[in-house]
Amino acid sequence: MITDTLAFIGDFVLGLFARIGFVTRSFFNLLGKMPGALRRPALISEQIHFIGNYSLLIIAVSGMFVGMVLSLQGYYTLVDFGATEKLGQLVALSLLRELGPVVTALLFAGRAGTSLTAEIGLMKAGEQLSAMEMMAVNPIQRVLAPRFWGGLVAMPILATVFSAIGVIGGYLVGVQLIGVDEGAFWSQMQANIDVRHDVLNGVLKSFVFGAAVTFTALFQGYEAQPTPEGVSRATTRTVVVASLMVLGLDFIMTALMFNK
Repeated sequence: MITDTLAFIGDFVLGLFARIGFVTRSFFNLLGKMPGALRRPALISEQIHFIGNYSLLIIAVSGMFVGMVLSLQGYYTLVDFGATEKLGQLVALSLLRELGPVVTALLFAGRAGTSLTAEIGLMKAGEQLSAMEMMAVNPIQRVLAPRFWGGLVAMPILATVFSAIGVIGGYLVGVQLIGVDEGAFWSQMQANIDVRHDVLNGVLKSFVFGAAVTFTALFQGYEAQPTPEGVSRATTRTVVVASLMVLGLDFIMTALMFNK
């Protein structure tokens, strides 16, 4: 009984490390093909439009409501301490440091990530990727690399839009609805937001999240079973794995960036 248990644990650990090694090798293989994709800028711009522009509406609307709720909850917390003039700073810091990159990445995984996985999975099920290999066309460079570039470019832009519209939503609720002083709202925000420590770190987070979510979506689609059920399961795995990766990376990066 003990021997069987140890054998099961050993097989699980070996399989886990083999899987991690395979994913890591696939990631660096994709990175190696990315410079070649730059020779086809039309493919990259098309993917930026497909990934970013089609996700813009849900990002903008979500950012507006998140900013409004954040301002409302922040006001009820700050009013107990007589610090309602800090509302602008609270809204901006929360969006730039955490909510902007994280919520955008989660929405990005649900909207663009599933679309990428389904698209690549259907191409594999329809043997289009195999046909490219038969014609001496590398599907990783021709199909995956432009989409990875698209995710890297689109994600920071979407996170910036989310944070900017969130601040506007916080202004509408805090200043126009509740009645916080407009000058204090903006001046406290400008005085206490550091470009390098807050803004650039948030952009770096969104860049890393974009790489993680896009690679997860492409990998799941490329390795999906070429059946309708396989594509469906790969799409589900994309949302689950990408969301967990975003939350885990957010904790690690926050601990490294804001440890003072």
